[in-house]
Amino acid sequence: MNDATARMRLESILAELDRSIRVLQGGPPGERDRSAADAGSDLTDADRNRAVLDVAVQHRRSVVEALKRLDDGRYGLCVDCGRPVPEGRLEARPEASRCVECQSRRERRR
Repeated sequence: MNDATARMRLESILAELDRSIRVLQGGPPGERDRSAADAGSDLTDADRNRAVLDVAVQHRRSVVEALKRLDDGRYGLCVDCGRPVPEGRLEARPEASRCVECQSRRERRR
């Protein structure tokens, strides 16, 4: 993937993530008469929204880091071993920072 295409895709992903994060950070629902079951449901929804928000924020960080690598001329190189990240991986995940082997190794350590 050439740099212009990568930048366009990353900026598009970033804009979409920013929109999603704004929605997820929306204020709590207005006060209303609620039963204890409704309050429990709201808590569960809030927990789910918080988890989704956390994932979106982390994904956003990955995209911003990829844009920095693009600016620095390091885009497409594994941050661990320095070898090229396979083209297919970048097509699927333009924000990928590691080659498949290094990413697999990292996930096994978790």
